[in-house]
Amino acid sequence: MRLLARNLLVFVLIASPFPSVSSQTPEHSSQQNEQKIRISSAEVLLDVVVKDKKGRPVTDLTAEDFEISEDGIGQSIESFKLVTRGPANRPAKADEGKPPAPSSGNPSAETKSVGAPKLTPVERRPDPEVGVNVVALVFDRLSPDSRRRAYDAAMSYVGENNELSGFAGVFAINLSLNIVQNYTTDIGLVKKGIEKAGALASASFNSGNSGDSGSLSTTQPGTTDNSAARDAIISAAQSGGAAAGSAAGAASVDQQFQVMQQRARETFEVLQRDQQGFATTNGLLAIVNSMRRLPGRKAIIFFSDGIAIPPSVQQHFRSVVNAANRANVSVYAVDAAGLRTESPLKETRDEINARARQRLDNSDKLMRTPEALTKGLERNEDLLNLNPQNGLLQLALETGGEFIGDTNKIGTKLKQIDEELSTYFLVTYSPKNQNYDGKFRNVAVKVKRSGVDLQFRRGYYAVPPLGNSPLFYYEAPALAVLNAPARQKDFPILVNSLNFPESERLGRTAVEVEAPATAFTFAPDHEKKVYTTDFSVVVLIKDQSKQIVDKLSHHYSLLGPLGSINAAKKGKILFYRETNLPPGKYDVEAVVFDALSNKASVNRCALEIPSVDENNLRMSSVVIIQRAEQVKEKSDSPFLIGEVLVYPNLGEPVSKSVNKQVGFYFTIYSATGSNGTPKLLLEVFQGGKSVAKVPLKLTPPDEKGRIQYASALPLDSLGPGTYELRVSVSDAKGTISRSTAFTLEP
Repeated sequence: MRLLARNLLVFVLIASPFPSVSSQTPEHSSQQNEQKIRISSAEVLLDVVVKDKKGRPVTDLTAEDFEISEDGIGQSIESFKLVTRGPANRPAKADEGKPPAPSSGNPSAETKSVGAPKLTPVERRPDPEVGVNVVALVFDRLSPDSRRRAYDAAMSYVGENNELSGFAGVFAINLSLNIVQNYTTDIGLVKKGIEKAGALASASFNSGNSGDSGSLSTTQPGTTDNSAARDAIISAAQSGGAAAGSAAGAASVDQQFQVMQQRARETFEVLQRDQQGFATTNGLLAIVNSMRRLPGRKAIIFFSDGIAIPPSVQQHFRSVVNAANRANVSVYAVDAAGLRTESPLKETRDEINARARQRLDNSDKLMRTPEALTKGLERNEDLLNLNPQNGLLQLALETGGEFIGDTNKIGTKLKQIDEELSTYFLVTYSPKNQNYDGKFRNVAVKVKRSGVDLQFRRGYYAVPPLGNSPLFYYEAPALAVLNAPARQKDFPILVNSLNFPESERLGRTAVEVEAPATAFTFAPDHEKKVYTTDFSVVVLIKDQSKQIVDKLSHHYSLLGPLGSINAAKKGKILFYRETNLPPGKYDVEAVVFDALSNKASVNRCALEIPSVDENNLRMSSVVIIQRAEQVKEKSDSPFLIGEVLVYPNLGEPVSKSVNKQVGFYFTIYSATGSNGTPKLLLEVFQGGKSVAKVPLKLTPPDEKGRIQYASALPLDSLGPGTYELRVSVSDAKGTISRSTAFTLEP
């Protein structure tokens, strides 16, 4: 039995500490700063904005004025430079003409929900020595008043000039990410994008501590939506007891319905905030990731009514912060609600106080149970995270940006952003702690001058360099295991990779990792009568130069009834991901990490993607079949044969005492324009010697030009040992062969 794991957490990105960036400063810097910035894979890059108390940039500091510490330990500065960009460094105006749309369709008709944005191809690329100013104007879900205020501020920011000082893009986050205007230097296109974003309607996500939330503690009998049902229960109670008992019963029922209504609303509120938090963090992560490969200091101007950070979203929120730090992106978080008439902290405090009064005023045993008290305390803690400004403050502070709030004059505050993007100190250091342990490293920067304010990134996760691959928050400890000198193996895991060279996806590759469920910790919660797990699978695909070309992963947070925990432990966890790779030889490294026990296992396999094209005959990897099942759902899975889904054997030995034959499967892809049916030859080798050779007949290709072939190899004549199953297919142009190994046990 396989335990099918639900994806309970949305993927998010997280910071990798060691960016690989070339020099990012102008050649006309002062004499003391003429050295170029050298950034190796073992160095940390920091850009530090220094301002005086009037908000003016400070530019006359030297490397000796800076003190950098990591986890409280002083660090030695490797490179130091003042970056200043004046009008001479502004990129040229974009070529005339309308830039291509970021997705199919007409972008002027409506905004499109698409993936990570990119630079418009017609525009000038950044100077690698200087970098460019890149600003993303991001509109979160906003109330009508806040949207008008954000629109005015964004228009004020771009100003009345005929050109921008750098690239700018306009984005809107609702239930998805909308690219309203791709990055451009055309100020007219940016203004049109702001107009579109200002006119967009937002999905309704009402804060749980606003509006009528206070009514939960003041609802009177007879005013709830459940009055008819309540009256029926009261009537039944009255018919079976004295008047006094009936009155007491009615009061008790009223209290029960109040509690039921309160809990229902609080539950919905939590789900509502979770959905809002996931949508916002995912949108920000996509925008951050789109900017990460550009040199220079970048910024996101984030217009929002605030970010509530419920427990389930906290890790994802941390991922935004760390991804921004990895990408050298500072977030300027704008509270578009402006000058609030009532403090969010007061709203939160009022609800906590109301709940406390409710507990004191109700003497019914329902309100005095330990469970009710515990839930009340949990609710109070949750309410403390509801202040919409808390998330914006944290987002700005930890990414080296700035929080702009409690003002209706947002536009004037935004004008300093370009100055901060154009004037900063670029510093690198080699961490004294070179152990990639996956832990978070806190970074602190001080200067030997009083009366100044600093903006800088606050830390990173110590993981090996991942090239261009983003890092999810749960991957850090798993990658630390994968990078350790000793190959950890606390439990058995299997890994395999298979290539299916389909038309337009010649490098389509399936990667699978399997582990027994007994490898993981199933934590019981006897009060709630459920079990939970916390484990991850991370796969790195490396080329022959040991460079990471792709990273695949998944975090498993399983939840199930406590009564089924033993059955769940008898299953297996199957990780499945697909990628598209160029021709070449690769090493596939997999790690499975159990966070609750810190146990882990590492395994590897080899992968080769042949150099093929659609004009010639092609064949997939040969798959040894573990099992098959009938399915009704249609998909483009390469393992689906009609209505039968086959599961590959990832390297497990085949027992002759249990199996009389071993199944195998592969797909043949006809050359474009070919009308003939290829010929097939099946061979079995042991120790390099052929022990069986059988020519087989193929059916004609289907409408997609495929021939899916599944059969079984009898095991009667084969003794225990390791064998190679080789399949050769030929047409008029030539022959191709692919093979796989399998092991027989008695």
